[in-house]
Amino acid sequence: MKKMFAFVILGILCAIPAMAATTVTGVVTDDMCGRKHMMAGKTDAECTRACVKAGAKFAIAADGKVYILAGKTSEVDALAGKKATVIGELKGNTLTVSSIAAAK
Repeated sequence: MKKMFAFVILGILCAIPAMAATTVTGVVTDDMCGRKHMMAGKTDAECTRACVKAGAKFAIAADGKVYILAGKTSEVDALAGKKATVIGELKGNTLTVSSIAAAK
């Protein structure tokens, strides 16, 4: 009986998919402007930071999509307007950042 219970538990654990990290490489932006920044006379980085200060969320634009970035705000801010690679957990269109680095 104990062996059968152990096999059932093992089967259930194997059936649960492992949370795989998602890697996205794109340009760090904000969720209001996306790929096209709208503030005249400002760089993409300046526009991104101004929008975030006004309530927008940091995001990454990649492959025609915009993913909202959650977490590691100071590290994300340092790469505003630049190409970066983000690794994290993707749920819907929100990518929870576990690491971010300038892309080559």
